Amino acid sequence: MSIVKEFKAFAMRGNVVDMAVGIIIGAAFGKIVSSLVSDIIMPPIGLLIGGVKFTDLSVKMPSPIPGNDPVLLNYGNFIQVTFDFLIVAFAIFMLIKLMNSTKKKEEIAPAAPVAPSKEEVLLTEIRDLLKK
Repeated sequence: MSIVKEFKAFAMRGNVVDMAVGIIIGAAFGKIVSSLVSDIIMPPIGLLIGGVKFTDLSVKMPSPIPGNDPVLLNYGNFIQVTFDFLIVAFAIFMLIKLMNSTKKKEEIAPAAPVAPSKEEVLLTEIRDLLKK
């Protein structure tokens, strides 16, 4: 089998395609959450704190070489990304929790009653005849 055919067989398996779709949707979801955090959630929090824009928070460290620009330690971006992560993690947690509760409901649903065996049917008929 040629390498191209082998790769095509590998790439067209269901698991690989499902994983690719999940990665693409996850990347899009990550962008939505990043926008939610940076454009919707963080501005009011910054306003409550005193008009702070988190992405502008940094500490200037002097350059050890004279004439070079100072080095910026952008801890505001770190705070922003941490909020992004926490919201994405919480959303995924809630989604998995919803999926697990749905699976549990499916498992709890009663299965169809098992048809009685020939012996049980015969014993039931004998019991009914003896009652009469």
